[in-house]
Amino acid sequence: MVKKVLLFGDIGIDDTVALIYARLNKEIEIVGLVADYGNVSREDAVSNIYYVMKLFDFPKEIPVILGAEVPLTGEQPTYYPEIHGERGLGPIIPNEDPEIKIENFWEIIKIIEKYKDELIIVNIGRLTSLATLFILYNKLMKNVKEIYMMGGAFWVPGNVTTVAEANFHGDPFAVNIVLTYATNVTIIPLNATQKAIVTPGMVDYIDSFGKTKILKPLMQYYTRFYQERDPSLLGSPVHDALTLMATIYPNMFIYESYPVTVVDKLEGPARGQSIAETRPYENLNDRKKRHRIAFDIHYDMFFHNFMSIMTGHK
Repeated sequence: MVKKVLLFGDIGIDDTVALIYARLNKEIEIVGLVADYGNVSREDAVSNIYYVMKLFDFPKEIPVILGAEVPLTGEQPTYYPEIHGERGLGPIIPNEDPEIKIENFWEIIKIIEKYKDELIIVNIGRLTSLATLFILYNKLMKNVKEIYMMGGAFWVPGNVTTVAEANFHGDPFAVNIVLTYATNVTIIPLNATQKAIVTPGMVDYIDSFGKTKILKPLMQYYTRFYQERDPSLLGSPVHDALTLMATIYPNMFIYESYPVTVVDKLEGPARGQSIAETRPYENLNDRKKRHRIAFDIHYDMFFHNFMSIMTGHK
């Protein structure tokens, strides 16, 4: 059955890889794209979405929706050009598009009302927009079938601080709002995503089939950053594509469920730290909401699926 996905993203390199993967995978139907700040500004996220949609001939009826521009913390966002490039697409600078049509944030309400319990929300950026929906439309959000979020780092090093992953660190208030009110949440943290490595050899092979167009320069830029930071890496992780895979291939992941909180103090080294309550006697408390967390992946399944989708050959 085709999964109807409303995607929230701060469209940098790995988000773009996820968009390409979604377009080539017949089991995923993108029904809306929400452009948020994060890897890049919201303005650049919108520009990148339209660039990718045109390049890969996405259906024109897919609405592109303006999401959050700043976090609930009230701070000005920090962007990451050293990781994602000046505009978020590595070496690629999209041309200005005079035909860009932006939908109002409340278009999301129409999408939820239309698809109801068929709808899956996948959040691969900061969680500000998603949290806003729970604040304003908590009852309506109960109609959403599932929510998948890329974020967090449980007992593994973070990628912004020693303990915090970027999406949770960028707006920890928003994360706690979503975890408090949402049901059927699956968290895909760095524990799993950092193992979804795509090597230069894999990229060269995919590129030879010609379906993924800009994938090679994007991944070359991305891999250069990761290998400069850690020369032992064989390639770069595709955090956001893996999160989309989770909506279709649960057997690819090793899950456990725990109550989760995020440190939302704005000052100090623990900001954005994701904490799972693992004490057995605390987990006997049925009043504590549990969330499914992916702690590992079966890399052979990831490899086969990613390569078959991106090349079009099984």
